Amino acid sequence: MNIGIVCYPTFGGSGVVATELGIALAQKGHKVHFITYSQPFRLNQFSDNLFYHEVSVNDYPLFEFQPYESVLASKIVDVAIYERLDVLHVHYAIPHASVAYMAQQILKSRKINLPYITTLHGTDITLVGQDPSFEPVIFFSLNKSNAITSVSESLRKDTLKTFKIANKITVIPNFIKIDEYQSIQGVCQRHKYAQPHEKILIHVSNFRKVKRVDDVLRIFDRVRKDIPCKLILVGDGPERPAIDKLCRELNTCSDIISVGMIANPKEILAVGDVFLLPSETESFGLAALEAMAMKMPVISTNTGGIPELNIHGKTGYMSKVGDYEDMAKNTIALLSNEAKLAQFKLNAFEQAKKFDIDVILPMYEKVYESVL
Repeated sequence: MNIGIVCYPTFGGSGVVATELGIALAQKGHKVHFITYSQPFRLNQFSDNLFYHEVSVNDYPLFEFQPYESVLASKIVDVAIYERLDVLHVHYAIPHASVAYMAQQILKSRKINLPYITTLHGTDITLVGQDPSFEPVIFFSLNKSNAITSVSESLRKDTLKTFKIANKITVIPNFIKIDEYQSIQGVCQRHKYAQPHEKILIHVSNFRKVKRVDDVLRIFDRVRKDIPCKLILVGDGPERPAIDKLCRELNTCSDIISVGMIANPKEILAVGDVFLLPSETESFGLAALEAMAMKMPVISTNTGGIPELNIHGKTGYMSKVGDYEDMAKNTIALLSNEAKLAQFKLNAFEQAKKFDIDVILPMYEKVYESVL
């Protein structure tokens, strides 16, 4: 198949999933065309079947906000015609689903049929999608999608509850390439971050309010009083100043290592003992899956799609949103029992294998075939 993929090329989960999906499809023999305003940060390899088409928006003084959607639709039309696309796959509903519909109608006027699939990733429905100013456009473009997929059952239910669309939504969870995680040998790097007797806690996010990074610091503050440990923070974002202020108030800064944004955090995850994910909401929890693939148990909230990934009492523990005391208690119980910690690490890895790309990729191919 000749597949067009539209996504955000940034560090967010939707861009990661879209890029890794495209790479896997290309490796399987499909031709994949990425259409976006800059090269996705994980699209860093050469392949005969991978192509990148940049969407350039000219700066006209007439516009206060440049018309990216119109330029993107024109680019999709251009690529569809000259690269003979069979199907278009757009990730994140806003604005990609409505843009895909516009491009589809333009192509129809030229006797070209291009079905489009919309994949919902979470905040396009649960956060941005809650804005009433977007509702009519999201409702219309989702109903006009030839197929819709969602990364969790929880997100599927949220979408149907919020928009009451008639279109069927197929759940296809996020994925990882398990063999890439097995090949990383990071244990020898632990000495860079902690002493031999210390445990390592890790958190990865974009430091937005919804990630509740302040709860991460409070969990760590309580754990370190019982167990010698270090905390590694991977990421950056709008909550960074508040986090820096809180770690000074708690006097924990000397035991916290902030490594900033990392495109591929596998080597960091390889040194960790427990992964912390106290988010207010997660449509799936891709960061947790990546941690589990590196044999890290997950201490998380029980919100959104997390319970579909993290099994309480087996691969980690779940608590109510905001209950950092309970999360700290569970972390201490796990880290203070070496036999249990070792078993949870194995359980986490076995659970992660269920989300390997070889399991998930055929699900997407089946959806593509269904609309052709």
